[in-house]
Amino acid sequence: MAQTPSTMLPLDTVAPDFSLPDVATGAAVSLADVATAKGTLVMFLSAHCPFVKHVEQELGRIGREYGPRGIGIVAISANDAVKYPADAPAGLARQAVASGFTFPYLYDESQATARAYDAACTPDFFLFGPTRRLVYRGQLDDSRPSNGKPVTGVDLRAALDAVLAGRPVSSEQYPSIGCNIKWRADSAAIAGHAAG
Repeated sequence: MAQTPSTMLPLDTVAPDFSLPDVATGAAVSLADVATAKGTLVMFLSAHCPFVKHVEQELGRIGREYGPRGIGIVAISANDAVKYPADAPAGLARQAVASGFTFPYLYDESQATARAYDAACTPDFFLFGPTRRLVYRGQLDDSRPSNGKPVTGVDLRAALDAVLAGRPVSSEQYPSIGCNIKWRADSAAIAGHAAG
């Protein structure tokens, strides 16, 4: 199983904006639609990746626990759905239902949003504080599909708890590990054109 670490985007980076279709409704959802005054969690996921499958039930729990406490939460999938049809919107919508996701799940077909966040793997987590500046990026916890450790979400939960309490998030942060994002051959050119 190939393992790709997250790039560890510099802390204090301002959350890049986006407007992407929800996989369940097709309605456009933007950063402004999901961001809150308390904090915002942006997750890059996929339906077929064993690393995501390993943690998706915990991600559902985090959504149900922290959404009502005021954290804005959104998941995004940017995988090439032509080569990985399980990651097309219909497959993502099924994953959301099966995993109990209560947050929007968006499809980044152009992959421009994934590139703006410097996302590298699934799962990849980005937590922004009240001013939409990055305070945490890295792993959910140290569990992996093959290491036998329980999925607790302890690293991400500690960061979420700190944000809600108005405390600084620990700078001791470890990269997420997962499947690499399945880039389209033309997505870099599309992203460059969109930025230009």
